[in-house]
Amino acid sequence: MGVALHLLATLATICVLSSRVSSYDEGLQDPLFENLDPTKYKAACPDYKNFAAHPHPPFSSGPMGLPFQRPHKYCRTFESPAADALIEKFKADMLDPDLARLFENAFPNTLDTTIRWHVDSTPKPKNFKTKWAPNAWKGPQTFIVTGDINAEWLRDSTNQLAAYQWLLGNKRDKKMYNLILGAINTQAEYVIASPYCNAFQPPAPSGLDPTYQGDGDVVHPLYEPSFVFECKYELDSLANFLSLANQFNNHTSGSTDFLTPRWLEGLQTLLDVLTSQSMPTFNPSTGAYQKNIYSFQRRTDTGTETLNLKGNGNPLNAGTGLIRSAFRPSDDATILGFLIPSNAMMSVELKRTAAILQKAGKKQLAGTVREWSQQIEAGIWEHGVVTHKKYGEVFAYEVDGYGSSILMDDANLPSLLALPLSGFVSTSNPVYKNTRRMILEQSGNPYFLTGQDFKGIGGPHIGLQHAWPMSVMVQAMTSEDDEEIKLCLEAVKNASRLGLIHESVNVEYAGDYTRPWFAWANSVFAQLVLDLNHRKPWLLFGEGRKEGLKLV
Repeated sequence: MGVALHLLATLATICVLSSRVSSYDEGLQDPLFENLDPTKYKAACPDYKNFAAHPHPPFSSGPMGLPFQRPHKYCRTFESPAADALIEKFKADMLDPDLARLFENAFPNTLDTTIRWHVDSTPKPKNFKTKWAPNAWKGPQTFIVTGDINAEWLRDSTNQLAAYQWLLGNKRDKKMYNLILGAINTQAEYVIASPYCNAFQPPAPSGLDPTYQGDGDVVHPLYEPSFVFECKYELDSLANFLSLANQFNNHTSGSTDFLTPRWLEGLQTLLDVLTSQSMPTFNPSTGAYQKNIYSFQRRTDTGTETLNLKGNGNPLNAGTGLIRSAFRPSDDATILGFLIPSNAMMSVELKRTAAILQKAGKKQLAGTVREWSQQIEAGIWEHGVVTHKKYGEVFAYEVDGYGSSILMDDANLPSLLALPLSGFVSTSNPVYKNTRRMILEQSGNPYFLTGQDFKGIGGPHIGLQHAWPMSVMVQAMTSEDDEEIKLCLEAVKNASRLGLIHESVNVEYAGDYTRPWFAWANSVFAQLVLDLNHRKPWLLFGEGRKEGLKLV
């Protein structure tokens, strides 16, 4: 009874606090009672999925009056004074108060809501029932959920942290440094144990309970359901494992604290996957069918949720230099298994990793990694570029090495639209420019969706009426045209009436959206603002502004 009364008192405190916050003042969000225990306060925090679906005061002073959607500071999952200070800088200087409010909500969303577990040094396994390898789970560890699903995607978590990498200059923010280093360490453990899987349960040392999907998937290689949430093999997941560490190395002026025996084991595991997934469907010498090590079948009435031909997917040719990906970054099945955007990202990240390894004195391994990068890059230019009767030479979305190709783009990253962001080509590359024209027109891309309220690239994952704001943000980041960028900013802002970026919106009515809480999309918006701060600060801060804000 005493505990129940205390919880009711805490809830009452929250209600009083909420009623008092009519304009943003951090002081008003402090507990009314000096002796309030923050841990007990946290127990009474609302579920953020429900919280994000409703507007909360104070509202921005712009025409849209966008709500303040950050949880109360005692309900946030990670505190970063550096991130909060950066938000205040942008709020003070951005001309559009609605755009500033979007940044205020979106930039910290991953920190505020998705850091389910972080430790600077993992406790010894003797404290837990689960056993693991002697060198596993050492050092900082971080478990990051994607938002409204209690699991960590390798791709999503890397993108969720991308905007915070900018705060790591010269190790000035030690908390953020350990958070991202912990994420790298945790991803390494996931890759080592289940390299063909895309989404993972809370780590055993966290003591958090897993969430079981129950889709009845039949997958080979087998995986442990208490460790893996979903096991769709996506090449970009492994590329993002490399990308997280490569970004960390770049933004810390060369830190190799992540270069542990476990991370190197994760890298070797990744290379083993590349070897197996570069094999063709038929033996090039004998013509005999050779079963792929990875197969996936799910009982479903949605074709994109499973692989055909008994879980093996369509045949792929030999000698392409490309790597198979069974699923796309959208978690939808590929049609032709050589997915060009994912191969491009893998090629670039391998090249960056090779440079780090070379500098660290691991020359033999660096050479092996570099050879893989060069092989994949050559395969893309040989097999991934096709001639379109209207647009000329363009990148295909998927190919099979037999001459078949899929011409389209999907909103999820990596994408063809995002090839310059991944570092594969520049925006001035003629093949990319042709491809960009193709995929940003409905006559060239079946998933470029237009309506009276919104337009952008969507994909089969949601359907034929919902475009993804993420694609419009990538369009802005790959443009040098100020007017195009302004239109993209306006479109995203007008489709974000709850003050957060949604997964997708109905192009005819933006009030019809999927997922009020989707941390990956919020992170991409934050990256867009930071990108414009660097490239085109006048679009954020007004004409004549030639320099952006200093981030560290």
